[in-house]
Amino acid sequence: MGRADTVSHRDDHPPIARSELPSETVALARYLIGKVVVRALPEGVVSGRIVETEAYVVGDAAGHGFRGMTPRNHSLFLERGHAYVYVAYGTSMMLNVSSEMEGIGTGVLIRALEPLDGIAIMRQNRGVERLRDLARGPGRLAAALRIDRSLDGLDLCQQGPLWLAKDGQDPGEIGQGIRIGISRDADRPLRFYVRGSPFVSGPRSLQE
Repeated sequence: MGRADTVSHRDDHPPIARSELPSETVALARYLIGKVVVRALPEGVVSGRIVETEAYVVGDAAGHGFRGMTPRNHSLFLERGHAYVYVAYGTSMMLNVSSEMEGIGTGVLIRALEPLDGIAIMRQNRGVERLRDLARGPGRLAAALRIDRSLDGLDLCQQGPLWLAKDGQDPGEIGQGIRIGISRDADRPLRFYVRGSPFVSGPRSLQE
């Protein structure tokens, strides 16, 4: 499978400049489709192409910044391009990218990745073999890339333990629909995904 069977190097994935990131949350959620999340681990660099995101905008009752800044969510209020990592359901890590200006408290949840580099490492981290299931869902992708709270607040626009990159690939047709697994503001079409990708999470009916 070529690239998927290898572990790449840091220099293969230059970080995206902050100036390239759209300053508006929904635009950022769409822009991130097709971009690459890169994780440097002791065993090597692993990566995955983003195939699904969700936007959490200003005034969004489902957003963690809705009621203001707290010690738990302060990274969400950083300028666009920083990691906001939190624990959901007591067990699963969730990777978000802060959006807009410093102090706003909005962000984009990375929901699913298409595995690219270091797949053997991802399989070991997840304890599963099936490629489709390695990073299909926010908790799974965080486990596959060994993302934890120690990365909260990290600048994703510079090379380090975790960053955003692009590989020049066309993501394909981008679909838009409602977000998954929330109860507040649940009918807002703030989820973006690559149509037809087997790595997108959620029911098939939400991918049409």
